[in-house]
Amino acid sequence: MINTRQMVIRKVVPTILTFSTPFDRFGRIKLGGRGTVVKLADSSLAVFSPVALTDIVKAKLREELGSTNVKYLTALDQEHHIFLESWHKEWPDAKIIAPETLPAYRDKQDYNKLPESNWNLIKKADKSSGLSVDPTFDAEFEIEYVSAHANQELVFVHKPTRTLIEADLLFNLPATEQYSRTGKSATSGVLTKFFASLNGTQGTAIWQKRFLWYAISAGDRQGFSQSVSRIAKWDFDRLIPCHGDVIETGGKGIFEKVMEWHLKSAQQSGSS
Repeated sequence: MINTRQMVIRKVVPTILTFSTPFDRFGRIKLGGRGTVVKLADSSLAVFSPVALTDIVKAKLREELGSTNVKYLTALDQEHHIFLESWHKEWPDAKIIAPETLPAYRDKQDYNKLPESNWNLIKKADKSSGLSVDPTFDAEFEIEYVSAHANQELVFVHKPTRTLIEADLLFNLPATEQYSRTGKSATSGVLTKFFASLNGTQGTAIWQKRFLWYAISAGDRQGFSQSVSRIAKWDFDRLIPCHGDVIETGGKGIFEKVMEWHLKSAQQSGSS
């Protein structure tokens, strides 16, 4: 059960609201979680990695963004979908943007089915011709489907604010903001310290580079590198991850640093 008092709700820019919460992976590793809501030019809302839908969350949409017209619900990957159902019940006409694997993945985990008519599945087969949702969404976002990642990552850049939004592609641990209202340290615990050492962006970020190269992308390193190369061509400065602190500025440079080996691999192979 979500403790709303521990949630940090912050207006990052006038059109972006983040909902940062504590989240312990396996009950022991402090990763934190974050939902992001973007107000589009037509005043509709696009929700990425929805958090638990509480009365406070709904009120903040109205108070901070001046809208409760949720038009898009986005699962940023196979693991960031557990609150889709409650948001869909509140906004039954919203499009559900997700990797093509998610409906079957939810079935396997015995989640309730969501209407097929609401799904807007992003498919690997469409990558060569361009990924799209609809004209309203496409006018403000670029999309990359990192199908080479085990979690089937969807990555977005909000072009008007130059903001990259992603889930598990890049971590920025420790999750300081996400634990700031818990009374607990974001770095306490042996497993947390170990995982944070593998998934930080400080210094050369050598351990996250190694983790991505030797573990995360090992199954399809070429495909992973191609996706990363396409993302690196986008114009962004801010980076909002689901796990760890928001990178308010300089996010493009940090992304390039963490993904350096994959970007070099893509360049050497001539892929993009």
